[in-house]
Amino acid sequence: MTAARGRLDGKVAVITGTASGQGREAARRFAAEGATVYGCDIDRARGAETVDLVTAAGGTMIGAHPIDLTDDDAVARWITGIGEMTGHIDILYANAGFTTFASIDQITIEDWHLTMSHEVDLVFLPVKHAWKYLSASRSGSIILVGSTAGVTGSVTNSRLAHTASKGAVIAMTKQIAAEGAPAGIRANCISPGMIRTAQSEATLLDERHPMHRIASAIPLGRIGTPADVVNYAVFLASDESGYVTGTNLMVDGGWSAVLPH
Repeated sequence: MTAARGRLDGKVAVITGTASGQGREAARRFAAEGATVYGCDIDRARGAETVDLVTAAGGTMIGAHPIDLTDDDAVARWITGIGEMTGHIDILYANAGFTTFASIDQITIEDWHLTMSHEVDLVFLPVKHAWKYLSASRSGSIILVGSTAGVTGSVTNSRLAHTASKGAVIAMTKQIAAEGAPAGIRANCISPGMIRTAQSEATLLDERHPMHRIASAIPLGRIGTPADVVNYAVFLASDESGYVTGTNLMVDGGWSAVLPH
């Protein structure tokens, strides 16, 4: 009897931000579906934990390099090393990101630039340097991470930089899809709403925080999980989505469809 094939068998997957949350879940799931996963995260210790979790479950994950994804040279070295070793990259999941929160009149120019570099530059640089290896695949899939805030704005009223940066990522997706199509590269974006993470759990401890307003208005009646996001990422990474490119999927339990007023 022939063993069942995984949905990502034989594919080389590069995932950024694999130390926790959606990145860790993606590394686990992609490897379970047969991909060889190359991860990275600035948090060396937790990145190594992800590698251990993946390999203990029988998956293949090659390292979790602690690189600064806003450093052009560092990203080029990392991606080129993977590309030269494998000959092609089939999947790039640009999951990593970091933002600052402040109201329009309080945000500093330093924090504005920090958010842009850590939510836009660190998406652009892996895409730029992986491009020729994705082209070599002839069926490359790029998965970016936006946010509901990049489409709707945020009722928390302190997210101008985050909203602008995620709006940029959503727009980038369309242009990457357009430029990538002749080389067989697809590009899609996932825009999560409120997802259960250590940060969101800590935020909700404050009963006065505006995030409670979002949580209570989710039509499906629950906060999302990293698995809710990664379920869609697996589909986008697989050949099942071979005719899907340039999309932005809201994974938010329906919140963006019925914004509270």
